[in-house]
Amino acid sequence: MRIVPVLLCGGSGTRLWPLSRKSYPKQFSRLMGEKSLLQMSVERLTGPQFAPPVVLTNTDFRFIITEQMAEIGVEPGAILIEPDGRNTAPAVLAAALWLKDKDPEALMLVAPSDHVIPDAESFRAAVDIGVMAACEGKLVTFGIKPGHAETGYGYLELPCCLGDGAEVFDLKAFVEKPNAEQAEQMLASGRYLWNAGIFLFSASTILDAYRVHAPHLIDAVERSVHAAEPDLGFLRLDPEAWSEVEDISIDYAVMEHAGNLAVVPYTSGWSDLGGWDAVLREGDGGDKNVVTHGNAHAVDCTASLLRSEDDGVELVGIGLDHIVAVAMPDAVLVADTRRGQDVKEAVTLLKSKGAHQAEQFPLDHRPWGHFQSLATGDRFQVKRIVVKPGASLSLQSHHHRAEHWIVVQGTAKVTIEGQVQLVTENQSVYIPLGAKHRMENPGKVPMTLIEVQTGAYLGEDDILRYDDVYARGQGAKG
Repeated sequence: MRIVPVLLCGGSGTRLWPLSRKSYPKQFSRLMGEKSLLQMSVERLTGPQFAPPVVLTNTDFRFIITEQMAEIGVEPGAILIEPDGRNTAPAVLAAALWLKDKDPEALMLVAPSDHVIPDAESFRAAVDIGVMAACEGKLVTFGIKPGHAETGYGYLELPCCLGDGAEVFDLKAFVEKPNAEQAEQMLASGRYLWNAGIFLFSASTILDAYRVHAPHLIDAVERSVHAAEPDLGFLRLDPEAWSEVEDISIDYAVMEHAGNLAVVPYTSGWSDLGGWDAVLREGDGGDKNVVTHGNAHAVDCTASLLRSEDDGVELVGIGLDHIVAVAMPDAVLVADTRRGQDVKEAVTLLKSKGAHQAEQFPLDHRPWGHFQSLATGDRFQVKRIVVKPGASLSLQSHHHRAEHWIVVQGTAKVTIEGQVQLVTENQSVYIPLGAKHRMENPGKVPMTLIEVQTGAYLGEDDILRYDDVYARGQGAKG
């Protein structure tokens, strides 16, 4: 029986700020190598026993997902667009309702898209162990053998001590995040696993569980799925019905009440990268437990993580102990690694000040490419824009700004008020305020240009779209 991976790809990952932000969260970042966490998750759930994955996400991430999956040569089975984040219970229910019309007995493997599991073969073997129980009507969850007394995770209680063999246990209880003393006791007992939030069950079994334990969710989610509209290969859940759905996790809504629960222990490496301390643990820090990335350098440091995410920034740490330092083009974090769960407070602080760094990633990803603001001032902004081969920006105009484009690599096909011209390297073009214009890359290599904006208001929401190959509608991203 083939298993349908259901990847949950929302969330903001605020504990990994400033690298992870609302506009570009950690699952899209290359935190642990050359591939993003999403790409690593997709590859882990690709193989003979797996069907093409179903991904649940929001509208801003849909093109990032398709681009990153295309980079590793995997076609999604479906991408369901949630109008708003409503936690995991509605998301899993929507996937189950979508799948039941195709194959109600299909097994669903529900997994976050931002976990690190280095041994993919070992994880797939654990999934195989849980298949029989799932086929017999069990709700199977996967628990991680604890490596330390972690207070940031929920736990799963086993009926007996964990042995060395591969087996399926009936789950005794879910346990909320413990305090430090409780976590030490649970670790010593050998009867507790970390709750990884990974589940395996048939579509029919989980729908039966919702009918018993969370029937109030079904009507609105079902209406949202049935009224969903296709959009360029995506499936947009109906926003009106979705707005009625409760924001609740699948643990609270279903799992903690169900009686047909089973757990497969997973004893190999795993991390949800829930904080910079976890990133440090997953790195190869050597004898002094020091991990560096990019243009970062450590001098006489211990138990520290130093990352420079900007080619133009050299980060040097001297005599540091238990420190994480992350340098971005627009923000710098310096914190005690033992305060990893508190980094989200920095995001709250910056949001209260109205700082765009709280949620906006410095590199703004769009379906046609990306741009980065290089300089801003009174009535001007300078951007570096990169357009992918064959890609096209929307036909648009601006109420408050004019633009100057200077091509520095490749060739731009520029339309201004119906007049088309090719602008090559070292050439420039001027777009007056209010003029309808479009930029395209007709070449086979990325096209780079510098954009100088001038005007009274330079916000990204000053865009009026007339035509767009990506069907984004109005607004900053559409």
